[in-house]
Amino acid sequence: MPLYEFHCLNCDTQFEELVFSQTELPPCPNCSSLKTEKLISRPCRSKHAGGSNIDIPSMSSQAGSGSSACAGCSGGSCATCGH
Repeated sequence: MPLYEFHCLNCDTQFEELVFSQTELPPCPNCSSLKTEKLISRPCRSKHAGGSNIDIPSMSSQAGSGSSACAGCSGGSCATCGH
């Protein structure tokens, strides 16, 4: 069961849900509306491992140095905030 991100068209809430199929649209946990849509998630990009073409998430050396990162990256090679 993959975890997907959804958006409620009724109350504008974004939420994550484990679903059984790719076409299942769960009700909104905030307002119980069935008017929800699946969001397209942006994949995590990071440094290449061993020169391969496979992107493997890794934490940057700045993550533990006390510098703050944006909420979306957790301090690991973020294209948004640079951490």
